[in-house]
Amino acid sequence: MKKIKKVLIANRGEIVSRIISTCRKMGITSVAVYTETDAELPYVGEADEKYLLQGNSIADTYLSIETIISIAVLCNADAIHPGYGFLSENPRFATAIEEAGLMFIGPSAQSMEWMGNKISAKKLALDAEVPLVPGDASTIIHHQHARNVANQIGYPVLIKAAAGGGGKGMRKANDETELIHYIDLVKSEAENAFGNGEIFIEKFIENPKHIEIQIFGDCDGNIVHLYERDCSIQRRHQKVIEEAPAMVLSKDTKAKLYKSAIELARKCNYFSSGTVEFLVDKYQNFYFLEMNTRLQVEHPVTEMITGIDLVEWQIKVAEGKPLPLSQEEISSTGHAIQLRIYAEDYTDGFTPSPGEIIHFEIPTSDRVRLDSGFKSGNSVSLYYDPMIAKLIVWGNTRAEAISTMQKTIASSRIQGIMTTMAFGDYVLTDEEFITGEYTIEYISSVSVDQLTAKEKQLGKIAALFCQEYLANHNKKAFLG
Repeated sequence: MKKIKKVLIANRGEIVSRIISTCRKMGITSVAVYTETDAELPYVGEADEKYLLQGNSIADTYLSIETIISIAVLCNADAIHPGYGFLSENPRFATAIEEAGLMFIGPSAQSMEWMGNKISAKKLALDAEVPLVPGDASTIIHHQHARNVANQIGYPVLIKAAAGGGGKGMRKANDETELIHYIDLVKSEAENAFGNGEIFIEKFIENPKHIEIQIFGDCDGNIVHLYERDCSIQRRHQKVIEEAPAMVLSKDTKAKLYKSAIELARKCNYFSSGTVEFLVDKYQNFYFLEMNTRLQVEHPVTEMITGIDLVEWQIKVAEGKPLPLSQEEISSTGHAIQLRIYAEDYTDGFTPSPGEIIHFEIPTSDRVRLDSGFKSGNSVSLYYDPMIAKLIVWGNTRAEAISTMQKTIASSRIQGIMTTMAFGDYVLTDEEFITGEYTIEYISSVSVDQLTAKEKQLGKIAALFCQEYLANHNKKAFLG
């Protein structure tokens, strides 16, 4: 059992800052890597050591396995934490780390390989008797094969990339004409995005909720769940608001979800942090969607209701230690909500809003957590994911958590770029969200006029703040 003393974090932005905070708490030296574009971001200055990634593209920098491992060896790191995105679910990366004599803070390469391909993941889920969306868990070979599968399960259907993720490589077909049109398109997208053109077809579930179960395993075969999260507020199949625990679901449904998630994790000999995702229909039938073999972006809501530091658990499991708590010792208290703050214009289809952040101010407290990758004066680039921060709140009740989030948004100021802050405020006041009945189709039902009205309302507040800020700034400059 080897003690981890130094960790290189192979990522950028807020997740690096979040991992650094746990390393600092555990007395572990943190190492950051960065590009010239990211040199001024907060995480670079927060790390104990930092190394510049030479290169002009993501492939040369954050996606370069050889470069990242060579830096880890150079700085005498014991382990590498991948964060999420980039190389976090790349089995070749995990294998290369171990071959270099380092520890990978995550699951085994084999588990990642099994669950990273949606076709093999579905086959394992079938073996574990986990309910699957009706479809064909085999690669679509040609158009006639696609027709046969679609006719068997009935339209509408989803054409999906086997190696997909993040909402990429996915198209809904309402009839045979659309099916044939999208088959080659999805194959091409899959090949370009994931280097794997395999696709499959499954039934399109109408208006479901997106529910995921946080699981955790150790190297001794112990696996626990840390309850569920509702991640149904999404745009382009990517999450915007998450909460825990999930509303509406019965205790019986939750118990079945926990059991299915653990059984699937056991089937692939899983250890470290993982998330098993499901679609749940209006009758509370649920179907396996995928398993993410990494720390999730939305992990803070689980930390807020359980009091557990999931990164600390990841590090301990990587060291070969058993899980710190048994299932009976893990409890859930209160309610947590997370808003992903994207640099996007949500009134224009959530289009990117790059540029300089003139002012960034979000108040925090013991019930308000901010995981941020940016600060005032930083610039948001078009070259990376548009998420600039995550705002997480906790309350004794869901109503209290909603109120706290609303008050925090009203007290926050991000100037210079458009963000999804006002969109979050809109959702929190919407009856569909308040009742908990919202589904993954929620955003598509919201009109631009409704969003624009909310933007104008908050825009007046922001304008008044900006006037006050500039007046005070100019006064200070005059006084010297």
